[in-house]
Amino acid sequence: MKKNWFLFGAVAVLAAAALLIVNSARTDKSNTSPKPTPAQAHNHEHQQNAAKRVPAFLVAPTRASLSPTLDPDKFTGLTRDAYRAVKQIPLTIAQLPCYCHCDEGFGHKSLYSCFEDDHAAHCATCVNEALLALSLQRDQKLSPEQIRERIVQQYSNQ
Repeated sequence: MKKNWFLFGAVAVLAAAALLIVNSARTDKSNTSPKPTPAQAHNHEHQQNAAKRVPAFLVAPTRASLSPTLDPDKFTGLTRDAYRAVKQIPLTIAQLPCYCHCDEGFGHKSLYSCFEDDHAAHCATCVNEALLALSLQRDQKLSPEQIRERIVQQYSNQ
């Protein structure tokens, strides 16, 4: 009889311990959010800094200081329109930052650099910025500085 009580007591103690462990694990999971790994924390910080940082742009470039851009007729659709826009307003485009942050990855000096090769043909950001710049200069008669302010305002919040 003593063995049965002893066995019953041991089972009860083990069951109580298991219940406490399970509840403790559930409480720990619900009360704490997962901590990011150092790599995740660095990446998030880099993304926040990249969004706030204004990419490279040229100040008062001359036509002679700019390399030629690719022929717009090599492309179609909006990409062709963007390459044409750069041909129409090269000095304005050279004074604009490119928010695909290619100044870091490719060493580009401004939005203009994206159109010296086929980079812009593969990047919606480059294309959209160039078309926006043409529209703002042509339709609203904004200066390159004003266009740059608009682009920084629009793209730095994305």
